[in-house]
Amino acid sequence: MTGDTIKHPERHKDRPAPPVTPLGRAPERLSKDERAEWDAFRADMPWLCRSDRHVVEIAARMSVRIREKDCPLGIFAQLRLCLSSMGATPTDRSRVKWAEDESYDPASEFIN
Repeated sequence: MTGDTIKHPERHKDRPAPPVTPLGRAPERLSKDERAEWDAFRADMPWLCRSDRHVVEIAARMSVRIREKDCPLGIFAQLRLCLSSMGATPTDRSRVKWAEDESYDPASEFIN
């Protein structure tokens, strides 16, 4: 949208390829509420892959913890860092290179 990939291609040329191994189901060691958070993260961020499991687990645990009355304020900051690492903030999401379905390109009927 901003033309940044054209103005500064060097910033974008070494982006990693999209993940190929899906995130998968939540570990059994998580509580019911934590597994629900895991599933929400998996649905909201389909680019997450198996190697992201540790940070997703931490984020799921903290997401449940912030609802507790005596939750320390530092948990909020740590959760934000996890969300940023997972590409869940608008700025970080813009850096995610992921295509849900590469088989259909709506412009191809006009270009090809």
